Amino acid sequence: MKRILIAGGAGFLGSHLCERLVGRGHTVVCVDNFRTGRRANISHLLSHPRFRFMEHDITRPLTVLGRVDEIYNLACPASPPHYQRDPRYTVMVNVLGVANLLDLAKLKRARILQASTSEVYGDPLNEEQVESDWGNVNCTGPRACYDEGKRCAESLLFDAWRLYDQPIKVVRIFNTYGPRMDENDGRIVSNFITQALNDQPMTVYGDGSQTRSFCYVDDLVDGLIRLMESPPDITGPINLGNPEELTVLRVAQRVAALLKMKPNIVLRPLPTDDPRRRRPNIARAQALLGWKPTTPLDVGLVRTITYFRRHLGEPVAALKAPGRDKIVSIEVARAARA
Repeated sequence: MKRILIAGGAGFLGSHLCERLVGRGHTVVCVDNFRTGRRANISHLLSHPRFRFMEHDITRPLTVLGRVDEIYNLACPASPPHYQRDPRYTVMVNVLGVANLLDLAKLKRARILQASTSEVYGDPLNEEQVESDWGNVNCTGPRACYDEGKRCAESLLFDAWRLYDQPIKVVRIFNTYGPRMDENDGRIVSNFITQALNDQPMTVYGDGSQTRSFCYVDDLVDGLIRLMESPPDITGPINLGNPEELTVLRVAQRVAALLKMKPNIVLRPLPTDDPRRRRPNIARAQALLGWKPTTPLDVGLVRTITYFRRHLGEPVAALKAPGRDKIVSIEVARAARA
């Protein structure tokens, strides 16, 4: 069995990965500074004999006693409200943090997997995003701290692979949802569910015609493990996501239907540099990893709604965003899209 370090292990994705790997019999060292991760996400693992937690910020060098066979790096604020709160830190965790983890990987002779993002494609020029695309990113915009930080992280890994033969894996993650999302992270699924459960209108930016592709967290974690365990010559980058493309309005409609509610929509201005579409081409993941998502949207949404019902317990404050509210019915919103 392996000894595996997961940076960002108390976050949404990281906690599910910790849980899965412990369940498979591995020893997991979870590293997190709780900047966006939460102790509650890993509380059920803290007493497990094969789970160890280190509170540490990877922008500082880290020392880990004993062997380390694999390193997963999921340590970075991943939603716009979180990564824009301290943009300098967002860049640093992707530069200094990745450099520090690469030093550890070299010392321990460990494989390292970097969680990159679909955001490296920026506002795509093509209908679907293929790993060979160079991206269309505004390097001076408010999202650049995340987009460019992740692009720089990829560069650091591939330079380490070319120059020092460091075993690396790079995955580009598309929109992922599921239990343990932060209700205040500003993402589409968590926004819609928490707003609906609190009897608030659902916030849609722009006219809602922009598209996203939603992958359930269990499927995503399966893809991460498959990539890590793939042969050494499979370095990536590899897209992991659901190629089913949905408009934001369509997602709001599905959440409301599952809650047996009539949806209202709050239209607000589209944020700067918000991408118009997201649709991963996953041919490489299918061919090299035998991976594709299998969880239907409604199944994943029901599980996520169930989590938030238990988690919230009481009403939470409305999420705030700049702009003038306009309450409309779903029919009016559709007309706006047309």
